[in-house]
Amino acid sequence: MNTLKSYFTEFSKEQCQQFEQAAAQYIEWNQKINVISRKDIDNIELHHFLHSLAIYKAHPFESGSRCIDLGTGGGFPGIPLAIAMPEVSFVLVDSIQKKLTVAQAVVEALELNNVEVVNSRIEALKLTAEYITGRAVEPLPDFYNRAKHLLIKKGKAQHGLYYLKGPDIGSAAFSGFRRQPTSSPVSQWFKEPYFEEKWVWHVPLQNDLLE
Repeated sequence: MNTLKSYFTEFSKEQCQQFEQAAAQYIEWNQKINVISRKDIDNIELHHFLHSLAIYKAHPFESGSRCIDLGTGGGFPGIPLAIAMPEVSFVLVDSIQKKLTVAQAVVEALELNNVEVVNSRIEALKLTAEYITGRAVEPLPDFYNRAKHLLIKKGKAQHGLYYLKGPDIGSAAFSGFRRQPTSSPVSQWFKEPYFEEKWVWHVPLQNDLLE
């Protein structure tokens, strides 16, 4: 995890150990349940941990807040973010129980007390949170429209949805929003070529969303 450590010098020894342990868990579990491409598992630090942590670089969530990570699969971006922000509560949600088996195993192995794993469809969730996260699950406007009922009704503009996607999101779909989505290129934080077409999109909390 030398690359990760070089970008996150603020992480404690315990946090760095948790990332090492998480990598070992994913490599072991991926031989049983394929939640990461077999060709990609050797790139777990770069393609999965660092990519997830781009959200943390864009906006560290405030202590005491809650984040719902939708379409988490094996735990991305939720688990890396939970390691980075132990004072934030994370709910990892996916409709496929098989993938969540891996996420739950990693959470238990790392003793991540700030993480809950939930098997559910987005539409069935009854939770609310300051933050929602996702990673290229579907086009951003579609994802936001399905998930917006989970966001708290009143809060700060920096609350809302943080989404890992490419540069094109179909921004015309947000024409009725008072607060427009903003984007941050991941390459401003991580210099590896892999991140050149990776972006963090933020759809701010819409207290006065025009339907």
